[in-house]
Amino acid sequence: MFSTINKWLAFVRFSHTIFALPFALAAMLLAARENRGWPGWRVFGLILAAMVCARTCAMAFNRIVDRKFDAQNPRTANRHLPAGQISLVSAISLCILSAAGLMAASFFLNPLCFYLSPVALVVVCFYSLTKRFTDYTHIFLGVALALAPIGAWLAVKGANVSPLEVVQMLVLSVAVVLWLVGFDIIYALQDYEFDKSHGLRSLVVAWGPKNALAAAFLAHLVMCGVLFAFGFLCGFRFAYIIGWLLIVICLVMEHWIARRRSLNWINTAFFRLNAVVSMVFLAVVAAEVILRGGFTLR
Repeated sequence: MFSTINKWLAFVRFSHTIFALPFALAAMLLAARENRGWPGWRVFGLILAAMVCARTCAMAFNRIVDRKFDAQNPRTANRHLPAGQISLVSAISLCILSAAGLMAASFFLNPLCFYLSPVALVVVCFYSLTKRFTDYTHIFLGVALALAPIGAWLAVKGANVSPLEVVQMLVLSVAVVLWLVGFDIIYALQDYEFDKSHGLRSLVVAWGPKNALAAAFLAHLVMCGVLFAFGFLCGFRFAYIIGWLLIVICLVMEHWIARRRSLNWINTAFFRLNAVVSMVFLAVVAAEVILRGGFTLR
C-alpha cells in the first residue's frame, strides 16, 4: 500500500507543493490577522484540501498532455506515464477527482471561492499547453502559482476584503509571479536542446541560455523590491527584514549555481533553495502576525 501511495505522490511531484503552500499559508495568516493569524481548524483544513487538490489536478493534467514529449526526452522518459507505471485512464481519473475535490472544498469555504474555483482550475491547467504557442510560458505558470495566496486570502475573508487587503494580495501575487518566472527559467535550462529540437517554446529557447539567465536575474531582482514593498504595506518590521535578507541571499546563491555549475546542479538550485525561500517567507510572516508586529530593535 505504501509503495502505491509513494508512486502516486511521485507522479504529481507532491514534494513540490512546498513552493506554493507556504505563500498560501502566509496569506491565510494575514487574512486572519485580527485573530493572530488563525482562521480556525475548519477553514485551515479546507485551505489545505483545496491547495492539494488544485496542484494535484494541475500536475496530473501536465503529465497527461506532455506524456508524448516526456517519452522522447531522456531526462523524463522514466516518468510514470511513459514508463507504463500508471495508466492513462488512472491519470485522467485522478485529474477529474482532484478538480472535483477543489470545487467541493471551495463550496464549503464560501460562495466567492466556489464561484471562482472553475476559473482557478482553467488557469492552473492551461499552463501545461503554453509551451506549444508562446515563449512566455513561465509567466503563465507564475500566474497559476500566484493564485495560491489569493485563494487562501479569499478563503478566510470571502468578499469582505478591504481596499488595502486587495493591494496587499496583488503585490504578493506579483512577487510570486516574478519568483516563479526567475526559477522556472533556470529549471528550463535542462531541456534547452530538447525543447529547441522539438518545437517547444520558452524564453530559454527564444533568447538563448545566457540572455534567459539575465532575464531570470532581473525577475528576481524586481521580486526582491516587490517583497520589500509588501512588508512595508503590511507594517512589518525587524523579523521580516531579516527574512527578506535571507531570501535575497538564497536567490543570489541560486543564480551563482545556475551560472557557475553544471546542469546537474540545477535541481539543487530549483528545489532546495526555492523551498528555503518559501519557508523563510512563511516563517517571518508568521512571526510578524502572531507576535503582532514581530520583533523590534528596542
